[in-house]
Amino acid sequence: QVQLVESGGGLVQAGGSLRLSCAASGRTFSRYFMGWFRQVPGKEREFVAAINWSAGSTYYADSVKGRFTISRGNAVNTVYLQMNNLKPEDTADYYCAAQPNGGYEVPLYDYWGQGTQVTVSS
Repeated sequence: QVQLVESGGGLVQAGGSLRLSCAASGRTFSRYFMGWFRQVPGKEREFVAAINWSAGSTYYADSVKGRFTISRGNAVNTVYLQMNNLKPEDTADYYCAAQPNGGYEVPLYDYWGQGTQVTVSS
């Protein structure tokens, strides 16, 4: 059974940093795209960042480019999202997701975590 478990969310002041972690289990993700998405209540879930696990290539939404960094961990099947210079508009529930093909659209992703909340105060 595939599981994605996020951690690392919390409350931080504007300008601060957080690092989110995603621990994936249940299959080998070496050929997968791992993505981070976020959602504010009442709004659609939106793409934040993704990484091609085998190639290491990364992709970012324009709103986070230069501030967020997605990376693979040394531990197998672990993905991180380092978030720097956080802004109040980054406040959302953040979700880890995985799928075997490329792309940024939510429906492309087969597996999802339960989410972790990030709140940025002004």
